[in-house]
Amino acid sequence: MLHAFLITAGATSAALLLAAGLLHLLPRLGRTGQAFSDFLCRAPGLDVVVTYFTVAPLFVGPIAGGWGGLIGAIVGQVAGLIIWSLLHEAFNPQIRRHPRIISVLNRRVGAARNLTAVYWTAWVVPVFWLIRVAEIIIWPMLIWLVEFPRYRHAEWVNVSRHKFQGLVGHDLIWCLYCDWMTGVWSLGGEMLRNVESFWCPIRFYDGKKCDNCAVDFPDINGGWVAPTATMADVTQKLEEMYPAAQTPNAWFGHPVRLTVNGKPPS
Repeated sequence: MLHAFLITAGATSAALLLAAGLLHLLPRLGRTGQAFSDFLCRAPGLDVVVTYFTVAPLFVGPIAGGWGGLIGAIVGQVAGLIIWSLLHEAFNPQIRRHPRIISVLNRRVGAARNLTAVYWTAWVVPVFWLIRVAEIIIWPMLIWLVEFPRYRHAEWVNVSRHKFQGLVGHDLIWCLYCDWMTGVWSLGGEMLRNVESFWCPIRFYDGKKCDNCAVDFPDINGGWVAPTATMADVTQKLEEMYPAAQTPNAWFGHPVRLTVNGKPPS
């Protein structure tokens, strides 16, 4: 088990650092390299990159070395992340000495607490990855079966914070993580708005829950029937909001419902 751990940890760290180096090199390879780099910054290219760095080692590790391989893969991922951060900061000393997010937050809560907390959030990465897989696999069937709206995933699932001046090392990698995570979560929320309004357009009895959820599900205050209404009211609402001539079957406030002189906006 120790042997599997050591081999897997070293191989994982090396594989991730090599791939990171290639990603840094791509934009410097002319137009073709820049175009491919841009492709990898947006879905579906970004999905491949995120899978390679975050989830693939968690599959390959245990396949190659059992429990020792799994632990080695996790340790290798963390080691690769730390090594890359240190190298990136070392190659950007002029930026490292300027104002940084990590410096402010370390002063605010202490370096140990700040770093422990930010690495602790990494446990949720596989959860976001599974959400992304669900968006890719489940949503197309709903488009086909009940004519839900189509979405350009790349408009949500993309990263661009590497273009922000002054982000290096630790700050850059965690801002890219948040960049990806926020897009995945927001696209999932957008999809769920359609699910809720289509199948269950009924306000909750708990008023506080309505207030809290209305931020992500605006139809709560924009058309769902009252909790004291009847099923006749619910079916009438469905007939009103989803007439036969209308497609796609989008949530009540979706932009596809807007018209200009009776026609969809261009």
